[in-house]
Amino acid sequence: MSKFADFRIGCAVWAYKDWLGDFYPTGSRATNFLRLYGERMTCVEGNTTFYSVPTPETVQRWADNTPETFRFCPKLPRTVTHGGALMPQLSAALDFLSLMQGLGPRLGPIFAQLPPRYSPASFADFETFVVNWPHHKNPLAVEVRHLDWFKSPQADRLDALLTRFGVGRVLLDTRPIFTWSNPADDPQLRSERKKPRVPLRPTATANVVLVRYISHPELDKNRDFLAGWVERVGEWLTQGLSVYFFVHCPDEAKSPAIARYVQMQLEKAGIEVPPLPWSLLESPPQQLGLFS
Repeated sequence: MSKFADFRIGCAVWAYKDWLGDFYPTGSRATNFLRLYGERMTCVEGNTTFYSVPTPETVQRWADNTPETFRFCPKLPRTVTHGGALMPQLSAALDFLSLMQGLGPRLGPIFAQLPPRYSPASFADFETFVVNWPHHKNPLAVEVRHLDWFKSPQADRLDALLTRFGVGRVLLDTRPIFTWSNPADDPQLRSERKKPRVPLRPTATANVVLVRYISHPELDKNRDFLAGWVERVGEWLTQGLSVYFFVHCPDEAKSPAIARYVQMQLEKAGIEVPPLPWSLLESPPQQLGLFS
């Protein structure tokens, strides 16, 4: 049995061409990006499945190009989560889950991201969906965005339901990208997919916790937030919880380096997390130089 806590860290995507020369070696082919990513990070948030459902052959290729210890956290397709009520899409959600079984041991929690318009008024629909999810087959994690989900009593009611069925509450932390005072400093100005300003509710409702950390491109504007996360992640791991930590950034080129910084801070704090494969490479890229 490994002496390390069950901790994994990664980014939202693996096919990002601007990582060439830093995260990926110069000249790497796009067909090799996933293999290279799996040699550097330990998990990935499956954003790609939100926009397009892959073929079984593609899923098998993903499995073939990553280590058995690697984990995918595929996002339910937007046709399931963003079309209104969830229950009419239950069959499609279960088909997606069956498709993802092709990842074998590499399959982590399935991630359902609900749109801002999906409010606590739909609680009955959401509860029925959760009740009918085959939790024995694969864990589910849910991210809510309507602001009423973060207010009592709706927030407590949601947490109680998630805890009852062992569903993780995806913890979205967008605080770092809203630290600017001048609108001209907004790091999302040039971002096509802006993140919402929602409260952080760092509650563990299952034995698996998913953190989505939306980092500021400047490392200094992340340090205090990340110090808090290092402490909390350490507490969760001590409690025996599994933690997936995903780093996003409006400037996606910075995401791998910020993820590596998180790993370094955990190690510096004496938290026994598995080593980052990236750091074990013979000549790992010195991407932290991006912040100098």
